[in-house]
Amino acid sequence: MMPGQIPDPSLAAGSLPSLGPLAGISATTLTDQLKLADFHQLGTMLSPLHFLGRLGKRPLAIKTEMDEDEERRKRRREKNKVAAARCRNKKKERTDFLQRESERLEMVNSELKAQIEELRLERQQLMVMLNLHRPTCIVRTDSVKTPESEANPLLEQLSSETK
Repeated sequence: MMPGQIPDPSLAAGSLPSLGPLAGISATTLTDQLKLADFHQLGTMLSPLHFLGRLGKRPLAIKTEMDEDEERRKRRREKNKVAAARCRNKKKERTDFLQRESERLEMVNSELKAQIEELRLERQQLMVMLNLHRPTCIVRTDSVKTPESEANPLLEQLSSETK
């Protein structure tokens, strides 16, 4: 019989290749039942699994091994997902901590720079006051002798800073 040809109604379904559970039903009966669309009665007989027979089913041992492998993969993926989330959270916390520490250190640095500038100005003012006071100071020169290198260190230093 050629594909696409209509089978002879006198043939039984059992004589057709790979109709398994339909064997023994005449083709006319089968055709009539299909025409009437009484699929409830034929439902179990027309299941695609019946046509496949044992060809579509895997041996039970292979199924369980594959299921176990799939389960193992699933557990490993879930573990990896949790570990990755934990790692991301840890990295974010570390980044946040470093950001806060950086901001704190920048504030301390700017405060120290401001303090240095204040101390520099205070030093400069004190040097000016001392130099202004020096001519009026009544210090006996014969009792206190200063070496020549220290004669006017404040004036020398002040003049060198202003240049």
